[in-house]
Amino acid sequence: MLKIYNEFKRNPDLLAKFDKVLSCFSAAAVFADVQYRQGVMDSAIKPAFRAKVTGQAITVQLSQGDLVDPLKALEMGQAGDVIVVDAGGDLNTSVVGGLMGGLALNRGIRGMVVDGAGRDTDELEDINWPIWTRAITPRGTHTMFSDRKEELSINVPIQCGGVVVNPGDFIVADLMGVIVVPLDTAEEVVKLAQEQADREEETRKWVAKGKTVEDLLNEFGRI
Repeated sequence: MLKIYNEFKRNPDLLAKFDKVLSCFSAAAVFADVQYRQGVMDSAIKPAFRAKVTGQAITVQLSQGDLVDPLKALEMGQAGDVIVVDAGGDLNTSVVGGLMGGLALNRGIRGMVVDGAGRDTDELEDINWPIWTRAITPRGTHTMFSDRKEELSINVPIQCGGVVVNPGDFIVADLMGVIVVPLDTAEEVVKLAQEQADREEETRKWVAKGKTVEDLLNEFGRI
């Protein structure tokens, strides 16, 4: 059912912990590892340009075959959010572009993940508002012609890139791809991710000293 608009409670203190881990190398891989490889979106969903972001998911369910611009998400989104859109994997109709990115940036929304397509990547890169999509295409939705924009739901459970995303779940996205961390396990997961990030940084210091594989295994038990 469409035209359902819900809210969720933000957790800025927990988000700050995710932001801290994001500064490490290969953040998506770190979170994938500590979740035992769970919550990893389809590898076809990639950033339009080099970027990394964390945030809580404001979810959008679109109607497959009748895609509209998810402008309602911009009205409901708040600072620290990442918009996550189920566009049915459509590769030929963009649901996000440069003007939408500028409006989202004004509200502090950090980026968008789309199981589908986007466009205006030159403008988005220029304003540094990242998107992760399956495809890039100049073809937009019918909203600009029909003025229809209400055929969607906000903050309902969706599937994006083969992963269930609930409102308020944490998103970690970088050059490699997109990770979903369920809200109910986020506190423990981000703690484990910080520990792994710290451990890997120590390992890098050893590598820089010319240590061998055997040295690393003896010291850290893994590479």
